[in-house]
Amino acid sequence: MTGTPDADVLIIGAGPVGLLAALDLSSRGVSVIVVETRDFLEPPDVKCNHVASRTMESLRRLGIAAEVRAAGLPAYYPQDVAFRTSLTGAELSRIPIPASGERYTATVGPDTSWATPEPPHRINQTFLEPILARHAAEAPGVTLLNRTRFHSFVQDDEGVTATISDLDGRNERTVRARYLIGADGGRSAVRKQIGAKLSGDPVLQHVQSTCIRAPHLYALMSADEPRAWGYYTFNPRRIGHVYAIDGTGTFLVHTYLSPEEAADPGSVDRDAAIRAILGVDEDFAYDVVSKEDWVARRLLADRFRVGRVFIAGDACHLWVPFAGFGMNAGIADVLNLTWLLGARLAGWADERILDAYEAERRPITEQVSHFAMRHQQKLAKPGLPAAIEDEGPAGDEARRTFGAAVRELNEPQFAAAGLNYGYSYDASPIIRYDGETAPGYTMGTYTPSTVPGCRAPHVRLADGTSLYDRLSPGYTAVCAPGAPVAVLAAAAELRGIPFAVVETAAGELPAEYDRPITLVRQDQTVVWRGAPPTAPEAAALWELLRGAV
Repeated sequence: MTGTPDADVLIIGAGPVGLLAALDLSSRGVSVIVVETRDFLEPPDVKCNHVASRTMESLRRLGIAAEVRAAGLPAYYPQDVAFRTSLTGAELSRIPIPASGERYTATVGPDTSWATPEPPHRINQTFLEPILARHAAEAPGVTLLNRTRFHSFVQDDEGVTATISDLDGRNERTVRARYLIGADGGRSAVRKQIGAKLSGDPVLQHVQSTCIRAPHLYALMSADEPRAWGYYTFNPRRIGHVYAIDGTGTFLVHTYLSPEEAADPGSVDRDAAIRAILGVDEDFAYDVVSKEDWVARRLLADRFRVGRVFIAGDACHLWVPFAGFGMNAGIADVLNLTWLLGARLAGWADERILDAYEAERRPITEQVSHFAMRHQQKLAKPGLPAAIEDEGPAGDEARRTFGAAVRELNEPQFAAAGLNYGYSYDASPIIRYDGETAPGYTMGTYTPSTVPGCRAPHVRLADGTSLYDRLSPGYTAVCAPGAPVAVLAAAAELRGIPFAVVETAAGELPAEYDRPITLVRQDQTVVWRGAPPTAPEAAALWELLRGAV
């Protein structure tokens, strides 16, 4: 390698995507440098409000799920989504989602029966990111360079050399790593330098977002209805969304502009729009904590990698941030990548294993971007009934009918089992397919399957542990007791591939596990299933799985 590397991997950006990449790489014994312009623990913008189940499963593996679940809204605060005429107006309907303190025991709600050891959690990024940053600062082999600016990089056959400086441009210097990950957001400098182009739908909707402090707002809301994490408000004056940030009086208010208003977003009276959404008059006082105006888009990069340089998260895809799936998809991106990099840097995988990153993740992010766009288009035309605020039987019926419709429309967004568990990698160079097609999925529904490329269906084992807790850092054979796995194990050991076996009792596994052996990698992806292989078959299988074919 030209020049001694300062770290194995250089990460540009210390948002949730970059920080989780650092934590995961550290867990694999990989050294990391993270470059970030903000101060250490400087609060991020009030953005993402949801950590998806699949992300919580990864946080569980890293040992921080309990800490994340304990943060954010108080343990007793319902994480429901309520639909109302205004925040202080009439309730139309509600999606029940348990409070964090009841998350593992609750049975009421559309996501309480999911087959997972870690249900989703509603927490704003302002609470999540500091937890990740503190853990990254303490993680072995991780160096955080805050108040540091990335300028450019050059790469060669053995590594990447990046030019960085202090935030003010002084102390310009270089750092050397074997690989570089650009997790530097929607304006990614790394994406621009690798020549990746965003394409898709550049403008779907204009949005005014305002974080406010209004502790007296709860007193104006009906005491007959429980509090909620999210509120969707619909009235003739304004349609908007409100999210409870801390449960004590801080709220994030999204004002959605009409196509006519989008032509001149600055003409929309922010205060009047907020008051229409909250349902309060001019006498009600609130404080503005921060504000940000943004455009909902659907954009996807045409490449996620050039050589030893990769991009992840908002650097390679931007879409309507419904239910936090922009951040969660970004985390899924980068944890896919860090597993591959960990395998390569550990020495048991071929360089070609890294080709799987774009082959696996780009099609999935494109699918999710279309789910989000279609949902946004439906929400943009809610068909608001004229009588929605009327008193009497006509108003009651309008509210009942419309309330049922908006709950049906939005439940898949907030209980998105399909986006969590339904996608599959159907064109990966490191998965051995067997000719069976993976089941389809929607935003809210999926069919559990062990078709290669799918998420291995979850099961709680007889000893009370989750199957996922038993997966090795490489691959795990899930099988019945006494299944002949010795040949598979010997071939893995010969190549230095981490391999474990989970033997299950008869009838312990779901019906989807219908082959003698199901081989699962650490990210829960089924990579092969079948009868015990012969020695030549096992050798050929491992060569494919480690990227050597």
